[in-house]
Amino acid sequence: MAKIHPSAIIEEGAQIAESAEIGPLCWISSKAKIGENVRLLGRVTIMGDTTIGEGTVVFPGAVLGGGPQDHGNEFQPNAKLVIGKRNVIRENVTMHCGTPKGQNPIPGEEPEKLITRVGDDGMFMINSHVAHDCVVGNNVIMTNNAVIAGHVRLGDGVILGGNSAVHQFCRIGRKAMVGGMSGVDRDVIPFGMVAGDRGKLRGLNVIGLKRSGLDEHTVKSITRAFMFLFKGKEGNFESRLAEAKEKYKDNALVMEQLKFIDEALVGRRNVMQAE
Repeated sequence: MAKIHPSAIIEEGAQIAESAEIGPLCWISSKAKIGENVRLLGRVTIMGDTTIGEGTVVFPGAVLGGGPQDHGNEFQPNAKLVIGKRNVIRENVTMHCGTPKGQNPIPGEEPEKLITRVGDDGMFMINSHVAHDCVVGNNVIMTNNAVIAGHVRLGDGVILGGNSAVHQFCRIGRKAMVGGMSGVDRDVIPFGMVAGDRGKLRGLNVIGLKRSGLDEHTVKSITRAFMFLFKGKEGNFESRLAEAKEKYKDNALVMEQLKFIDEALVGRRNVMQAE
């Protein structure tokens, strides 16, 4: 049987794995699904239809699965929050369920509705917030007080600095990094580096790329492509984008960036430009 503190309140119908630990003063809703080796350390609130994957640890004060802060959609009966495996969710983190409006669509894909998804192996530090209809990838780090608005997508390996904020419907590409106290109001390319109170694309997350195991030659090739596309003097951005697709067609990482930009343009969103 699961290790459940006697002061915890578990509503009838909640599914709790035998290896889970439920600490003092926790409250778990009837629709919750708590996976193997999940630890709710104490004073954790699990609301609505919330799934927490195996090995995730949740610290005191966290509220997961609450209704969205979206007027008129606060109490959708079929709304869900799905959290993956081995996440660390620190004090006072909030994550909300989805709405009928659905997730931020990617061209060619059908977005899910009424669901917020969080991947595996993430760290969500104190007071960070994941809003309704967001899709958060694997190995994401949201530092203290980092917040993302509704319908945001964070790619795998994204890092959001302390007190940063991402505007609704924005996408942050894989392994991009947003500096502390930055506001993001446009899509950020994969591997991008954003800084400034009104976030600007300052370059590439070179340190993050090297830590990922990429060799010096590969990192330099991505940097040269970035300089050509965003800092080039010839033509406009659209013409350089078209040229880059031919120029770097054999570079998978650059092509990943260009595909991301194409998707943003199809979706009529703005891609953050470099200064």
